[in-house]
Amino acid sequence: MAIAGSDTSSAPSSQVAGQIVRDVVIRLAGNSQDGIQAIGGFLARLAGRSDQEVMTFMTIPATISGGPSIFQVRMGSGEILSPGDRSDLLVAFYQHSYDAHRAQVRDGGIIIYDTAHVQPDPQDARVRAIGIPITEATVEAVGGSGKDKGKNIFVLGLLARLFNLNVEKLKGIMQERFGKKQEDVLRNVVLTFDAGFTYDLGEEIQSAFAFGPARQSTDADARPIVTMDGNQAVVMGLITAGVRFGAAYPITPATSIMEDLRGALPKYGGMYVQAEDELAAIAIALGFSYAGHVGVTNTSGPGMSLKMEALGWGVMAEMPLVIVNVQRGGPSTGLPTMVEQSDLLQAVVGSHGDAPHVVLAASSVGDCFYAAYEAVQLAREYSVPVILLSDQALSTRIGAFPEPDLKKLYVKPGIKLAPCEGEYKAYSLTQPTRHVPPGTPMLGGKYPIVTGLEHDEAGHPNASPANHQKMNARRREKLKALAAKLPLPEIYGDQDGELLLVGWGSTFGQIREAVNSLRAQGRKVGHLHFRHLNPLPNGIDSIFARFRQIDVVEINDEGLYGYGQFTTLLRARYANPAIRSICKTDGLTFKVKEILEGSARNTATAAR
Repeated sequence: MAIAGSDTSSAPSSQVAGQIVRDVVIRLAGNSQDGIQAIGGFLARLAGRSDQEVMTFMTIPATISGGPSIFQVRMGSGEILSPGDRSDLLVAFYQHSYDAHRAQVRDGGIIIYDTAHVQPDPQDARVRAIGIPITEATVEAVGGSGKDKGKNIFVLGLLARLFNLNVEKLKGIMQERFGKKQEDVLRNVVLTFDAGFTYDLGEEIQSAFAFGPARQSTDADARPIVTMDGNQAVVMGLITAGVRFGAAYPITPATSIMEDLRGALPKYGGMYVQAEDELAAIAIALGFSYAGHVGVTNTSGPGMSLKMEALGWGVMAEMPLVIVNVQRGGPSTGLPTMVEQSDLLQAVVGSHGDAPHVVLAASSVGDCFYAAYEAVQLAREYSVPVILLSDQALSTRIGAFPEPDLKKLYVKPGIKLAPCEGEYKAYSLTQPTRHVPPGTPMLGGKYPIVTGLEHDEAGHPNASPANHQKMNARRREKLKALAAKLPLPEIYGDQDGELLLVGWGSTFGQIREAVNSLRAQGRKVGHLHFRHLNPLPNGIDSIFARFRQIDVVEINDEGLYGYGQFTTLLRARYANPAIRSICKTDGLTFKVKEILEGSARNTATAAR
């Protein structure tokens, strides 16, 4: 029997009962109404509060009627970069759960199944299948009402026993979740958990595994660990950066950003408006920007399409605006509860006309905080719309990271109304943009005009060819000045060699594990991950020149010409034929194995 540290191989492990494990991948498979997301969240938060690494992955159905759903948790005492390719333990609530997911359990792994709903394959000797009457045991613990609502908590008790988890901390987390409900609700939760914890799993696996000690903290990560999902980290970053006003319209998987900001901002003297549609949401946010704030709106791909006209106004008027786009599968309604990185070209060039603006992408749950924080800073400093790209995987992923130094980072919000002397030119051809909010004293007696029409330096409409040429150049050069200040992304691994794996957004961890795997084989491989997508930092071409093969990993289609969206931008920018794509669009995050196989295909293609 094996519960192994989750590497990319599928070879059986030699671990035995009582084994100290470095990390484990647990996949919970059932239906959306079974509460598997809840217990997955409990496990993830327990890991974070126990100074363990943790990363999660989930899928939920897009239909109102519900359907098959999974929640995968990878937790342990070692460094965790991805949710894991294959699971060490599968909990199957139904036959379809068993049939659909048993193949991805690693050799020697364990399947726990509900005997009321699952008939296992007796010929499958590759894994250990353990039948437990989950439904019946739950009913016995709390009565008939627990049949459909308590199975998840019973399973949580089983897992706590199996992995020697901290029961007191787990019960504390459950108290936080259920303590505000009626007293009998929390009592039934505890009874069900205890029933699972005390269930006889058999001597061979009873309390079979324990996590080793957490890795030693360094000065760099000695701060307390916080655990949250990507959307919560975005909210935390926006508020810390001084955001107090914005508007949005509900859309999966970005809605929780709006809900959290609506609840939080009034505590800081601000507001976040739930608008009647996406067009109104960005218009309201731009109104806040016009008033002197950094306005914020959040959405997903379909909503981003509707915001494009107003985005063009924001570029022309040079408003400090942040748009958070939590990407999902498309086009149209597409795959609203699954992941894709297919809005990149829309973000960079989606608006009509030449409308240069900034585009960033977050790469992890912790980076969602810092990328959101930087987006606000850039919008404020350059008086320009900034699009922050997240995605469904990051939005629902629970991760643990060192608590940011909020006291150091906190930006005190407020409108700057310092008097302006002389004739103020908001769109000066020689000075940086500084949007002047209404109410600013203009000592020269003339106030700048803000319009979506092409304008002169003072904002007055001016359609002359020479003026339009100059103003287009002015808006462009502002981003070129930013590019000159952006730091080069660091190369992980070898600084030159045969292969450079390139990524952006949520592919970070899987690419890093792929690089580690290839370097362990003696190959010279590096990893370059981009946060700044438009403009690109200066000097990338010199990095690319040091590698024979450059593979760009992204969750979007290879397109008509065989290149993904970021690959297309990089090839257009650097004209380097070594840049190739590794793409997929199955609605799921990359597996490390898929990256390795894609790179091998590109190597073979280049050799022909």
